[in-house]
Amino acid sequence: MSASKFAAFFAGSAQPFAVILGTNEIASAVAVKLRKARFNVLLSHDPYPPVIRRGMAFYDALFDDRAVIDGVLGRRAETAMEIAEIIGDENSVAVTPLQLSDLLALRRIPVLIDARMQKRHVTPDFRYYVGLAVGLGPNFMVGANCDIAVETRPLRSGAIVEQGATDDFDGVASPLGGVGGERFVYAPGDGVWHTPVEIGAPVFRGLGVGNLNGQTVAAPLDGVVRGLARDGVFVPAGVKLLEVDPRGRRARWTGIDARNRAIADATVQAIRQARKRRKRAPRAAQTFV
Repeated sequence: MSASKFAAFFAGSAQPFAVILGTNEIASAVAVKLRKARFNVLLSHDPYPPVIRRGMAFYDALFDDRAVIDGVLGRRAETAMEIAEIIGDENSVAVTPLQLSDLLALRRIPVLIDARMQKRHVTPDFRYYVGLAVGLGPNFMVGANCDIAVETRPLRSGAIVEQGATDDFDGVASPLGGVGGERFVYAPGDGVWHTPVEIGAPVFRGLGVGNLNGQTVAAPLDGVVRGLARDGVFVPAGVKLLEVDPRGRRARWTGIDARNRAIADATVQAIRQARKRRKRAPRAAQTFV
């Protein structure tokens, strides 16, 4: 790699830099939108919950599989040099197993987007470690654990929250082809998941798709595999293992769907709004590259 790319990454003189916590389909849609808005983007993987909509996510790049969404390539990075090289490519985003604590040791983070979708966990407050903290989904309150937030609940996806809290997780799945939560299968217990099936494969109700601790997991209905935990990963009890799209020829398991695009568009807008607001009333301790 060129010395100029490496120096620019650490000096903060390159394009605006954003770190996204999460490698799921929402985090990945946001990464694509930010990359096309000329941000340098790094996604930091969080293992909980497991990513199942892998055809819509950069998650598989962690295993050196090809992961391309809307013409943007996700590439695995484990070192500062690899991160600098990848984000210097205008058609790529970096995907890393490094955690936020590791990344904070490398350089200041101007924009942090928490897209882990921790529906039932307490969300930490990272505001004093980064320039701008953006929260996506439930468990965020502006001024308490984020600077600005974006709703992800199906009926309000893409709504920007500048004051107050985001909506609580309600456990109601958005309908797909007239089917709600019954299109998902959840892990009956902790264990290592095994499956020979690929995303995009046609399945029928009752077909064995994989096994967890020796227990067969079957497709809940006829359709196409839209989401599937990766073979060999450890899964905790109660998380989603499998999703079936019942829409037949209209089934979709790759790219960015309408909901995720709305969330990604709103996230970029929220960042721009926050930056404009801070230019009018800057805080000495929080500045942007």
